[in-house]
Amino acid sequence: MSNTATGAVFLLLFSLALHRGWKYAVPISFGMVLLGLPYMATYFPPVFGPPAPWIIVILLGTALVVTAGLGVRARRQLVLALRLRADAERREHARQLEESRHAERQRIAREMHDVLAHRISLLSVHAGALEYRTAMAESGTAPPPTAAEVHSAVSVVRSNANQALEELREVLHLLRHEDATADVEREEIRAAPQPTTDRLPALVDEARRSGQQVHADLADHLTALRPQLQRTVYRMVQEGLTNARKHAPGAAVDVLVRGEPGGEVVVEVGNPVPVGVTTSEIPGAGSGLTGLAERVALHGGELTREITDGRFRLRASLPWPQ
Repeated sequence: MSNTATGAVFLLLFSLALHRGWKYAVPISFGMVLLGLPYMATYFPPVFGPPAPWIIVILLGTALVVTAGLGVRARRQLVLALRLRADAERREHARQLEESRHAERQRIAREMHDVLAHRISLLSVHAGALEYRTAMAESGTAPPPTAAEVHSAVSVVRSNANQALEELREVLHLLRHEDATADVEREEIRAAPQPTTDRLPALVDEARRSGQQVHADLADHLTALRPQLQRTVYRMVQEGLTNARKHAPGAAVDVLVRGEPGGEVVVEVGNPVPVGVTTSEIPGAGSGLTGLAERVALHGGELTREITDGRFRLRASLPWPQ
């Protein structure tokens, strides 16, 4: 009930609208006006003229103050919502980045298994053959290996060891870059040469030079496939040869790769199952076929493995996009 309290009332109404919103500010402002109208109509100083214009000014001022408080409150809420959304998007981006890094590292691990298992199996085969030949020579049941034979075996061992070390160095280089972004990692991975189907004959020849009996029927028009699909076909044949070399040493291996555009690509690797229970001399991680199944599934294909009529068969069917 004082004219000098108008400024304080406006400040209180602004603070009320700012911190409590319209549910409190509007009713209280309306009540304040109702309580103030009788006082202004009865005790308004005559020196200021008739009270009606001033009542209108007070009403407009009250509405303006409350509206300003609500506007500032809305802006603060908007800024807070935007900040929370930005924080959520930042966390989501970090999560996606971490998942992407994890996925890339899993892919690198599969590549490392496929490549190193192949190289190390070749090393084991040649080293084992040289050891066996030397033992037979020492027992007098076979002539000692010639210098050319020793040189050939050692050359293959050294070449495959160097290639395995180089490929392992590239993989470890990528895995040690913890602070690199996923995009940078992908670019580095893509920069390295990736196997394609035109390297299948060289892969088969390499297996034959290691002593494997390989009968290969390879289609010559698979270079039209997408690079990712070509890499999967290559890894499929590589893993099949490696498994045959590890678990069925000396057995003949049949490799079939065929396909038609718009149809499907079929990759089969088969070999006789050794008689009795055999234990491979080469330890394996047991993740080769699991990695192959993941590769094939990424292309919408299906991987099967079975033993039929004494033969182990690894078969993959992959769609050939038009």
